[in-house]
Amino acid sequence: MQIPSALITLLAGMVLVLAGLWIGNNVSLLPVDASSNAPIYDDLFKVLFSIGTILFLGIVCLLVFSLVRFRRRPGQRGDGAAIEGNLPLEILWTAVPAIVVLFVGIYSYDIYERMGGMVPLNDHSAHLAAGQEGGAMGRMADGSVMAASLESTDGKEARVWGGIGPTGGAAGALSVDLTAMQFAFIFHYPDGDITTGELHVPVDRPVELHMKANDVIHAFWVPQFRLKQDVIPGQPTVLTFTATRPGKYPIVCAELCGPYHGGMHSTVVVHEAGEFDSWLLQNRPATVASAADSSPTG
Repeated sequence: MQIPSALITLLAGMVLVLAGLWIGNNVSLLPVDASSNAPIYDDLFKVLFSIGTILFLGIVCLLVFSLVRFRRRPGQRGDGAAIEGNLPLEILWTAVPAIVVLFVGIYSYDIYERMGGMVPLNDHSAHLAAGQEGGAMGRMADGSVMAASLESTDGKEARVWGGIGPTGGAAGALSVDLTAMQFAFIFHYPDGDITTGELHVPVDRPVELHMKANDVIHAFWVPQFRLKQDVIPGQPTVLTFTATRPGKYPIVCAELCGPYHGGMHSTVVVHEAGEFDSWLLQNRPATVASAADSSPTG
């Protein structure tokens, strides 16, 4: 009994989709996730990787099948059959890519908007209002006050707010001033008057970077945080994040800023809470430490 070609095509398509989904969800090409918003980006990457895998495997398998099935046999001298037009096939290969592109576009825009990408950099009032939509505080998402479940108190989905804008008055947020220049990142901690070439932050605590550039456009990028933001001369930028995994991670300038751009990098050190407090005490200038020790206690 001959199996209908339509059934074979359907089964092959199902196997192809399942294989692409498995590869997209089990083969990791990204560095370790070390911030609270990283899983949100990673979910989008898995979707894109799955779609790309399905397309790649489908095209390669179809190409190999065609090379074998429709190859010129020994003794054949004529041309192949002249086949023109196939309306169902043309509708299929037009509709499927259109649906995929539309789905990816809507999904990407939703994440970008929730991360604060559609709010002007200088519109801090909008950032503040959006940050207050987050509901009860659990683990802080990047820059917004929100629960780890990504749900607000009224049951609506809260903003993830993964990078732009102030923390919306989040209690205990660490404020750090970042100055980018050719070819270094300089970090200043107003609380303690500490200036360093490395960024030190506590785990599971919101951090608010107030960034400025002294010369040309730079970009602050931490791949493990899934965060990258331009640092623009004359345009102060606020970048917020919450580190979730202790360790050391590279900070890279992702904007061509001059002949030594490739050497412009630093390190972000994520401490446990107690270790970070110890680091602050050890690196606080002597005058500041003496003033803090001599201040009266209530």
